[in-house]
Amino acid sequence: MKLVIVHYHLQTGGVTRVIEHACQVLTESGNQVLVLTGEPPQQPLPPGTNLDIVPALAYEEHRPPLGPAALTAAMTDAAQRCFGSLPDLWHVHNHSLGKNLAVPGAVAALLRQGQRLLLQPHDFAEDGRPTLYRRLLNRSAEGDTGRLSALLYPLSGHVHYAVLNDRDRGFLATAGIPNDHLHLLPNAVSIPQSVAPSHPFGERRLWLYPTRAIRRKNLGEFLLWASLAEEHDLFATTQAPQNPVEQARYQRWAALARELNLPLEFEVGNRVDDFAALLAAAHALVTTSVAEGFGLAFLEPWLVDRPLAGRNLPEITRDFAAAGIDLGELYQRLDVPLEWIDTGRLREAMTQALTAVMSDYGRDSGPDHLERLWDAVRNGDGIDFGRLDEVAQEEVIRKLTSDRGARSFMRPARLATEQLGGAVAANHAITARDYALPGYGRRLTETYAAVMAASPDGIPGAADGAALVDCFLAPERLSLLRT
Repeated sequence: MKLVIVHYHLQTGGVTRVIEHACQVLTESGNQVLVLTGEPPQQPLPPGTNLDIVPALAYEEHRPPLGPAALTAAMTDAAQRCFGSLPDLWHVHNHSLGKNLAVPGAVAALLRQGQRLLLQPHDFAEDGRPTLYRRLLNRSAEGDTGRLSALLYPLSGHVHYAVLNDRDRGFLATAGIPNDHLHLLPNAVSIPQSVAPSHPFGERRLWLYPTRAIRRKNLGEFLLWASLAEEHDLFATTQAPQNPVEQARYQRWAALARELNLPLEFEVGNRVDDFAALLAAAHALVTTSVAEGFGLAFLEPWLVDRPLAGRNLPEITRDFAAAGIDLGELYQRLDVPLEWIDTGRLREAMTQALTAVMSDYGRDSGPDHLERLWDAVRNGDGIDFGRLDEVAQEEVIRKLTSDRGARSFMRPARLATEQLGGAVAANHAITARDYALPGYGRRLTETYAAVMAASPDGIPGAADGAALVDCFLAPERLSLLRT
């Protein structure tokens, strides 16, 4: 097949890694692949991959001011130069995110031309990105939500959608995209082979959180576990956030860890050249994140034969569980007594957060929204630590450091890894079989085959974008660490 893969950039990171994996498996199986992107890549693409830079694909702030028609022409011209014809299929990443206002219109133009399309949203403007959503609504759809739906989520026989997880598949199905046009396409997982299996932490028992510690990674919960460490335990994170806004919160947690003399080291990834060796040397890998897109953290540990401890995110991991991966030792909530925190202040913070996020998307927050949220975060006389804001989380951490016996009132009271020894090997086998490159290649090929089997049909319809917003804005889903 002749395939075109489209993305705004090829900076190192999640979507770029997905594209690299796709190029590798597709070229190795004899396909012709062209990648179109808005700026030169930071790293070379796999051998055999064709590349063309289309500056109008870059982020809105950096691209030349071309409209959708000019962008469509630039993309089709690039394909003609590469293949001598238009491709069999266009695979477009994050077209609906709002990072480039010409891209949705260009996709719509390709659709009208009868081009087969696979649209793969990794992230959603409807999910905690109100600035991007409003930019799309106001500048691309003149404030008309129906028009925006038609632009972002067209329905036709020859346009299909790929999603990373079952949550996104369910949300898009609720918005009206037919199930036979929705494909689960989880990312491939790979870990470089370790060169020297050693680390600089001696005989200490290392609990490692491999993360860039942005807010949704819930660093406060990692500090909580460090505050309950045993004598020879060491807790560590790998990377600091890069965003200046994130840095302020991060430095606050670092200062608290120093003040309380917690056995916690930050940014250890900067001290170790062999990252795979660092992972393999850990007693356990840890995740306390409250929100993920795909969930690499729930798969990577098994490939280095280490157990995983911490917080489960069932809306992300239920696909993994269905594949047979055992995540039974993870907790879905970490309940601490309500009496440890200022509940009046917390309820007010939740009210303000709900009002703000609803307003950001043009919705009103009713009185029942707070009660729906409160019912979701409470459990009798306890409350889930991961749903607190930083102020309340600090109150709990200070309580535990001043009274170590208080941990008996937590549920769970400790990180569990002891029972996972038998599961590591089985989880390794399933991850290697289903989520490494060969498994990803099979899924991608099957998805392309489904799109190729489709025929163009009539005037495109549209999914219900407002229903998609409702799915993401459900009060029960709100986290103060994402507002």
